Amino acid sequence: MVEATSDAQVAPNMVSPMPQKTDALLTTAQLENFGLKSPEGFGKHYVLDTNVLLHEPGCLTRFQDNHLCIPADVLSELDRFKTEQTERGANARRVHRKLTEIFGPQAQVTKGVPTDGGGTIRLVIYDPSLCEKSSKELRRFHRIFPDRERVDHRILACTLLLAEHVDPPVVLVTKDLNMQLKARAVGITCEDYLNDKVAPQDSANREMVRLTLDQNELQRFASSGEIELGVERTFGLHVNQYVLLEAGEKQTIPARLASNEKLVRLVVPEVLRIPDGNHLKPLNLGQKCFIDALLNPEISLVTCFGQAGTGKTLVAMAAGLHGVFAREFNGLTVSRPVVSMGDQMGYLPGSLEEKMRPWLQPIYDALELLMSPQNPKRPKRKRNKSESEGAQQKPYDDLMNQGIIEVEALAYIRGRSIPNRFFILDEAQQLTPKEAKTVVTRMSKGSKLVLVGDPAQIDHPYVDSRSNGLVFTRQRMRGQSFAAHVSLNRGERSDLAEAGARLM
Repeated sequence: MVEATSDAQVAPNMVSPMPQKTDALLTTAQLENFGLKSPEGFGKHYVLDTNVLLHEPGCLTRFQDNHLCIPADVLSELDRFKTEQTERGANARRVHRKLTEIFGPQAQVTKGVPTDGGGTIRLVIYDPSLCEKSSKELRRFHRIFPDRERVDHRILACTLLLAEHVDPPVVLVTKDLNMQLKARAVGITCEDYLNDKVAPQDSANREMVRLTLDQNELQRFASSGEIELGVERTFGLHVNQYVLLEAGEKQTIPARLASNEKLVRLVVPEVLRIPDGNHLKPLNLGQKCFIDALLNPEISLVTCFGQAGTGKTLVAMAAGLHGVFAREFNGLTVSRPVVSMGDQMGYLPGSLEEKMRPWLQPIYDALELLMSPQNPKRPKRKRNKSESEGAQQKPYDDLMNQGIIEVEALAYIRGRSIPNRFFILDEAQQLTPKEAKTVVTRMSKGSKLVLVGDPAQIDHPYVDSRSNGLVFTRQRMRGQSFAAHVSLNRGERSDLAEAGARLM
């Protein structure tokens, strides 16, 4: 990661040195009109690609005392997206409004306008009819990439041209991997925009921290249920982090760091009881920690990483039903983003509920498993005529008809306010950070939000294991007294499923 005087985080690629400044044939007036004259002040020159602006419009204010350069071709590309009724279209409109605000009606956009952070922002224009004649590097570039109308190539050419006329370094910031490779091929320093990405260890490390105690300390914790070890021994831990206290190989007790800096014992029932349904018993240490966080009334946000088969969704739904039947919440809402694996099946017929059924079927399966009667041989209740004529009623149908249980798509959550509900968002790794923020900000008083998913299973085309909404939320909320995180490492579905998740 490049350490610049900037809030924006970028990841560098090792490339050959940028071309040195040359004696240009362009006049001083042309240099100013094209945005090629370096503004006063120190700092790097960052050239922003379109995808960075569409990804995070707020990036325009995150480079502090550096010089932001927006190729004119980027504006043309933004113009293509501004009419879309999508998140991308909304971001394009935000960028246009922000640039209009920054430049103002009287500003000379190619000379550089000061920003609040002490840097500048300006437009840079690439005119092949004039600029190519004055630059060997541009002529070489177009021999390598002859398609001069391609926007990506024009942005790369603009970056090369800028590097010849301003003091280094000049850095292209893009999230397009193919464009990064092209830039490296012609000697352009390029970086990824990482302001919304977490550190690799934050998305990959799922091991529970171990703290070594002596025998007396562990016995004192076992009897009292809490212990204070001091800041020097708990340094690096954050509030509501789960740890394993040990005094020897076979003497271990799990604990949670409370907001008062004390390690406290987990509060986990032997089973989660669901009336007239199946009881769920935690099968491993990770599930015990997960249930402790789910049942803690002081924790309103729980994030959970877990590979396929670890029981993350089932345990969360069991805890939600437990809370609803205990009248701690008014209802249970379960949702998931609509992102498919592999090819699309095309448009689905029927009502909205019928269209969403294939996407939400795993949730219905879990509900049926949890709420099915424990004794299938017990006498069945007498069904009325309408029930007999229709489809067989599911054990959760009555609760869904009353609105106590909701299973819905995430697409319609914007604008809602969700009070006093246990809200589970399954497959949260398919969210963008902005979508995750939208969900978090919908929660009203008395609600509990549970985000579960596997950062290694990404089907969304625009996020990865370090930039998805699940890891982003966990990283930004870490250390808050109302937030907890649990990682599930042991599969419980079957030996086959566990081997598949681990070996394939």
